[in-house]
Amino acid sequence: MRVCGELPCKIVQEPTRMTRICSKEHSMCSNNSRSMALKYTWTLLVAVLSLGVSQGQTFFPSPPDSVNGSDKKPTNQQFSSIDYSLYHHSDTLLEEIKALVARHPDKIQMKLLKSTRTGYSAEIAVVTFASRQQETEDGQKTRILLNFGQHGREMITSEVALRLLKALAGEYRLLGLHKSSLNYILQKLIIKVVPMENLNGRRIVEAGKLCERKNGRGVDTNRNWSVDWGKKEKDYDPSEEYPGTAPFSEPETQIMRNLAHSFRPHLWVNVHSGMEALFMPFDHKNTTPNGATAHLMKLMLQKLNLLHCKNNCVVGSGGGSVGYLAHGTSTDYMYEIVKVPMAFTFEIYGEPKASSNDCFKLFNPTDSAVFERVLENWCTAFFRVFMDLASRLYNLSTEAFEKLEGNDMSTAKKHQNRDLIRNDYHTSRKVALDFFYKPS
Repeated sequence: MRVCGELPCKIVQEPTRMTRICSKEHSMCSNNSRSMALKYTWTLLVAVLSLGVSQGQTFFPSPPDSVNGSDKKPTNQQFSSIDYSLYHHSDTLLEEIKALVARHPDKIQMKLLKSTRTGYSAEIAVVTFASRQQETEDGQKTRILLNFGQHGREMITSEVALRLLKALAGEYRLLGLHKSSLNYILQKLIIKVVPMENLNGRRIVEAGKLCERKNGRGVDTNRNWSVDWGKKEKDYDPSEEYPGTAPFSEPETQIMRNLAHSFRPHLWVNVHSGMEALFMPFDHKNTTPNGATAHLMKLMLQKLNLLHCKNNCVVGSGGGSVGYLAHGTSTDYMYEIVKVPMAFTFEIYGEPKASSNDCFKLFNPTDSAVFERVLENWCTAFFRVFMDLASRLYNLSTEAFEKLEGNDMSTAKKHQNRDLIRNDYHTSRKVALDFFYKPS
């Protein structure tokens, strides 16, 4: 900082030139001061250049980066790209799942569900796990629907889906889980896994648009459901969350809606990345549901936060915890319309230190050790959810018995009912879900 007459000025080094900046209000100096300033500037410039020459350096600007064949403006090449030594290409991932199904037809099956809307088509693979494939016992088993890859850029979620399917098939063993207890629980579950809901959007990401979250024609499929559809907050960004022309305007959401109504899950989890969080309804308003099931949902999330997030996950309603309201989401639809008793959104990874332009790193681990840790941690978390569900249903059925029998029943009768449902899983499940789950 120096003084030009009475005006403060400074010499600054800009990327392509040495320049002198004076205050905006006084752009002119006197002729005498201007002459003195020019003399001072040349003296300083000669001294700086002499120093640089003596040290073998140059202070002349480099040619424009484009001349050297590079561009320093933010581009995907400057930031993290997809590492296919860690991540599967979408086609490869689906082929690997097909091969897994072929090796274990007694445990898992896969169907391709297709839909077309106004010239735009989508295809979603749905993998069903059922021990011994006793589909006829669907009504006697607890039904779970897990959704991955709803946003194209969140590739890590589909990798978790693949690892989870391998574990269900018995080809991958997760540490810290008791095998015999797990097998006993799995016999009582039917689990449907959607490994990649937004295949068209994923292919756009693989083609180089690493920030893309929407589907193949620019609609956010997690804003295209009917609960509070189309409402826009002040910070609404159509490039991120365009909800479409109407609820269920997209074939992806039509497929998922039909699947949910036909399967009628007792548990829904929509898996995302971008942060570490465990959400329950609601997304479109800053509140959580009331009642027994809502209380048990909170307990489940608190347990998961302790065991799998080291108490670092954000826990609560999506609308109340994430800092913004989201309208037209799948989890709110599952809870409000399909009447799924337990509906969650899990956010399994985020890198807060990544540049806002480095989309791949923001949503996906780029380090192999972190990548493996995310897969192991969240697959184990899902199996804990499966096992925890049985005990939660017991608690629900105990409360249901007491409410159905009335508060005036004897203590002995209450103990008898508790023993009954403790010893009979199917009775426990049926009483709990008949009472709390009333489908539309």
